[in-house]
Amino acid sequence: MEKATFGGGCFWCTEAVFQRLKGVSSVLSGYAGGTMENPSYGDVSLGTTQHAEAVQIEFDPKSISYEKLLEIFWATHDPTTRNRQGNDVGTQYRSIIFYHTNKQKEVAITSRDKAQQKLKDKIVTEIVPFEKFYKAEDYHQEYYNKNKDLNPYCPIVITPKVQKLLHEFNEDVKEEYKKDL
Repeated sequence: MEKATFGGGCFWCTEAVFQRLKGVSSVLSGYAGGTMENPSYGDVSLGTTQHAEAVQIEFDPKSISYEKLLEIFWATHDPTTRNRQGNDVGTQYRSIIFYHTNKQKEVAITSRDKAQQKLKDKIVTEIVPFEKFYKAEDYHQEYYNKNKDLNPYCPIVITPKVQKLLHEFNEDVKEEYKKDL
């Protein structure tokens, strides 16, 4: 198993996308890239810790490649907006890739350059070395799966990302999630 760590705006959205993929065994929502030890959601939301809302993905590279994870990352958020995704604004919502190895760094740069060819605006995604990941509070884990009918944010913001995944990357989606289409 390998790890990938991405920030693509709200971690509820990013988690919902990546946990639906074949070859992904776990996705944790949390915080990475900041200066404070053991930050809370409240701390990160203030925008003063420099953490990004991020997900840590554990995946089997024999079932899904890091390249494919990156392709899905680029397709399911806007990597051309600095410190925001839609109405979510602040450094905690920045687009960022935390690479775990030099190989991941190389693949991320190549993938970014390939994604840039399809976009009019410049990609502003940071590509930085992974240092530390702090798991978010339990109520943030599995958020979309537990709250998609309870919190209006889910059908308005997250469901379109999940539907895009199902339409564009259907062959990569676990069978139990294809019913979400």
